[in-house]
Amino acid sequence: MRPFTSTISMSEALRTVAQAAAPIDRVERVPIKDAADRVLAEDIRATAFVPPFDKSAMDGYAVRAEDTAGATATSPRTLRVLERLYAGVVARGDVEASTCMEIATGAPIPTGADAVIMVEDTRPSSADASHIDVLRAIRPGQHIVARGIDVTPDDLIVSTGALLTPGRVGSIAALGVDALTVFAQPRVAIIPTGDELVEPGAPLAPGQIYSVNALTLSALVRRHGGGALPQGAAADTLDDVRQALDRARDADIIVLSGGSSVGERDLVIDALRERGDVLFHGIAVKPGKPTAFATIGRQRVLALSGNPTSCLMNAEILLVPLLRACARLPQRAPACVRATLSRAIASPAGRLQYLPVRLDGDRAVPTFKGSGEITSLSQADGYIEIPEQVDTLVEGTTVNVVLFSTP
Repeated sequence: MRPFTSTISMSEALRTVAQAAAPIDRVERVPIKDAADRVLAEDIRATAFVPPFDKSAMDGYAVRAEDTAGATATSPRTLRVLERLYAGVVARGDVEASTCMEIATGAPIPTGADAVIMVEDTRPSSADASHIDVLRAIRPGQHIVARGIDVTPDDLIVSTGALLTPGRVGSIAALGVDALTVFAQPRVAIIPTGDELVEPGAPLAPGQIYSVNALTLSALVRRHGGGALPQGAAADTLDDVRQALDRARDADIIVLSGGSSVGERDLVIDALRERGDVLFHGIAVKPGKPTAFATIGRQRVLALSGNPTSCLMNAEILLVPLLRACARLPQRAPACVRATLSRAIASPAGRLQYLPVRLDGDRAVPTFKGSGEITSLSQADGYIEIPEQVDTLVEGTTVNVVLFSTP
């Protein structure tokens, strides 16, 4: 055994990771249908008017406003209906004095018309089925969406570095753009370690367990803007860990699980010290004390505990901000709710504790069973932070529950 000589605080670990984060400069071209939640790497400027023509904002009739002057329910103005216009249909003729055209929302305004009267302000004329009675006067431009009211040529629509939300994708699509240049997603190599690991679906031999961390970490990486590159498990030999790092040479971020503690077969730290700089090894936190962070050239390497709960919990805290910074995504501001603790909790002195909880109405019910029990998190809605200086929380304490990450 090689015991920890020192540990750092979680706040110091977070600062170290943040200082080492490097935004990805690579770019790629993607179809606009695949661009949502990516980060734009070019300015998008308009090359046309949006909308490209005057269009109706209502279902009704395209009219000359002057033909409705003085109209009331008791003294209507009667107009002849020339055509019916639907979205995408252009009128064959023009609107002239004492005429109109029935028009649907979004249809182009015909030449000669300068307003749209809502269908609710009309009625069929008793004189002739081809005529309507207009029951109120309207002004020029009423219920018309003018050409270019939204966008005119050379308007800046979305700037470089913007997150492509659905609304921004829609604004760009309205210009007819079918592909965009975006920043590449960070490539994240995920390397579980351990002789005991077996891929789900294979039979288990005595002493073996299924490899959980590669799947949970991959899901977390994809949720926060990265491209997950599962590498397969590395055996508990220094040479095997070295080879796994070699296979991950094209990754921007490497995440290892297992092998970062202090046992004689915990060889990840040895391999990282051979290849690069270990910036910290050991955090005063529960769970996840063996967590380490290193750099190998341009690569950022996070080594997490092999215990599933510890691994995923610390990935939520450390990997997510690192990944989002590299992906140029806004840092996540987790949602929080207030709740009362359902039972008393003891916490280790001198260590920050992240305690998973589920919400039961306004109560926070602890779900932590142990660092190795993944159901500690699968049954949890979020977690509470118990500071280093607190060793006990009594039942009924009001706590702040940080909800687990969402896209």
